[in-house]
Amino acid sequence: MQKFYILVLWFVSFNVQSQTNDSVQIRKIYDYYLTQSKTYSNLEYLSTKIGGRLSGSPKAAAAVTWAVKSMYAAGADTVILQPCMVPHWIRGKKESCSISSFKLKLNKELKCIALGSSVGTEPLGVKAKVIEVKSFEELEKLGEKEVKGKIVFYNVFFKQEHIRPGTAYGETVKYRSRGASYAAKYGAVASIVRSMSSVADDEPHTGNMNYDTSLSKIRITSIAISYVAADILAEALRGDKELTVSIKTDCSMRPDTLSYNVIGQINGSEKRNQYLTAGGHLDSWDNGQGAHDDGAGVVQTMEMLAMFKILGIKPKHTIRAVAFMNEENGLAGGTAYGKLAKENNEIHIAALETDAGGFTPRGFGVDTLKGLYNLVVKWQKLFEPYLIEKIEKGGGGADLIGLEKLGVPCIGLEPDNQRYFDIHHTAQDTFDKVNKRELNLGAGAIGALFYLIDKYY
Repeated sequence: MQKFYILVLWFVSFNVQSQTNDSVQIRKIYDYYLTQSKTYSNLEYLSTKIGGRLSGSPKAAAAVTWAVKSMYAAGADTVILQPCMVPHWIRGKKESCSISSFKLKLNKELKCIALGSSVGTEPLGVKAKVIEVKSFEELEKLGEKEVKGKIVFYNVFFKQEHIRPGTAYGETVKYRSRGASYAAKYGAVASIVRSMSSVADDEPHTGNMNYDTSLSKIRITSIAISYVAADILAEALRGDKELTVSIKTDCSMRPDTLSYNVIGQINGSEKRNQYLTAGGHLDSWDNGQGAHDDGAGVVQTMEMLAMFKILGIKPKHTIRAVAFMNEENGLAGGTAYGKLAKENNEIHIAALETDAGGFTPRGFGVDTLKGLYNLVVKWQKLFEPYLIEKIEKGGGGADLIGLEKLGVPCIGLEPDNQRYFDIHHTAQDTFDKVNKRELNLGAGAIGALFYLIDKYY
């Protein structure tokens, strides 16, 4: 019995000592990010010197070149350019949308933006009456008799009852992505969506849409109008069902073009052929600077390479920071990453993506696969001093789709994103909206988590 108590005391003492050592190391990691890291200056360059980086564009190509140089500067042992063919959609000349009503004596321009992957209008544009709907079910009930020859206006709001705005986004984004095909199914000539946001401003939000040929083989123009513009249109329709809206866009789709994921790698000291991946997406929409979405994620994960090197931490596993290409309008980068991992028989231990803005980190969503969640949740106390309030089941990210199919447990950083959908996919997603301390705290959370996973998993 005495030997048993001695063993228990040793085990407890060992765990306490390990926790103490980890606490000291995590403090050093956060000190590095808050005082020495280059996340903020790197983001400034990516956002202000390169700017919007839509897949297939010259700016996306410039971002790839920048990422290679920056990965090496951060301390990567090697940088891999992983090829992927990406869509090449061009916005063209500035879009226009206007409302006209003889009855209301109304002629007014509405703030609008074409949705990614949409076809353009004819040179003279589209002019038609408008039918307003709040759901696909309502559209179906109206049918071709009421819809044919008109512009369908999806006037769907974010539900304010949701505590997490991402939940509201998830409910409404289907009208952006598939709305045009549903409208075309019943003979509509164009579609309009209320911007995917709850902030009542006059800034239109873009984002990708897709043509669903199972619904309709006809492709019609699709645009988003601002929150304010949507209110104006809805109010005008209440006064005049016969009003018309004119839309003119110049967008077009070109042949797919070659681009790259940029992978910065620190070789593992013990398990070199086992990988821990963290990344964000390098591409962004063309109307802003792509600072929060997702320049922040790219520089946060890239800085992890510098943290390991400068603090002299030699990871057991090979650490990768990945700048994924084409998250916004195709997921070609994430798909290619998973495909090549399978073809090369790579062993991926865990993967993280951060793509919810560079705001104050609040927690992690962690996969339950292979016991990862059960391990990470034990570190809750280590993270509490750094404002990480929750470690929940969940995780993943759009660019991890290829790894998820291989059964790799995935993680998502969860910032406080109450403000994220105010600027998401708008011209307001600019560097000046990013707070340096918040950005570095998020980077610190990722760096500390990967230090622990590498040590214990």
